[in-house]
Parts: sequence; structure tokens; C-alpha cells
Amino acid sequence: MNLSKIHHIAIIVSDYEAAKDFYVNKLGFSVIRENYRPERKDWKLDLRVNEYTELEIFAEENPPKRVNRPEACGLRHLAFCVDSVEQTVNELAEVGIECESVRVDDYTGKKMTFFHDPDGLPLELHE
Repeated sequence: MNLSKIHHIAIIVSDYEAAKDFYVNKLGFSVIRENYRPERKDWKLDLRVNEYTELEIFAEENPPKRVNRPEACGLRHLAFCVDSVEQTVNELAEVGIECESVRVDDYTGKKMTFFHDPDGLPLELHE
């Protein structure tokens, strides 16, 4: 068995337009496919992270709220690798996205910080 790459990460959002603006216009991911699925009454937006990985954004009608603790079972957070946490924090601030204070990971010694998408999903920047 060779599970060598992550193909995609799926995220359910409550507001399609807000999520599309956040992930495409503010974070800069490019659109691969955008489809309305009438049988499910939802939108599916596929975004390019890199040559191997995609984000699948599903906009469903009235999805249940996310558990307020990231330590609940399931996805804890989504982390993006960046060359410079400080530079990326500044770039996010320019588009109105606030990050937590930059700190150093106790185990890797690398800088990191968190911010949130419009539905409160924790997103991490990690060098």
C-alpha cells in the first residue's frame, strides 16, 4: 500500500458566497470546478492548493454547527505550510483576516499561528 499524498480535504460551509470569497479571493486558491448539484440542493467548489491537493467546498442548506472545541472527534484543524508565518500574517491582515499571535511549535521548533474561516474552522500557518 502506498498512501503517498493527500488528494483533497472536504469542508462543509454554511454560506457559499462567503466561503468562495474567503478561499478564492482572500486566500488565493484557484477554482478547478464549480458545480451546483440540484439533486442535493448544494454547491460543490473544487479549489487547487498545489499540484497534488485540492480543497472541496460543499455549501449545504442549514448544515449543523461545528462543535466549538477543536479537540472534539473529527478534523481538528487544517494546516498550510508557508515560507514565512510573519509575512503571511501580514498578507492576511491586508485582506481583513486576523491571526492569533505567532508562536513556536514545541516539537518542531517552527513558527506557527491560527486563524479561522467564515464558519469558524481553525486554519493553521506553519513554517
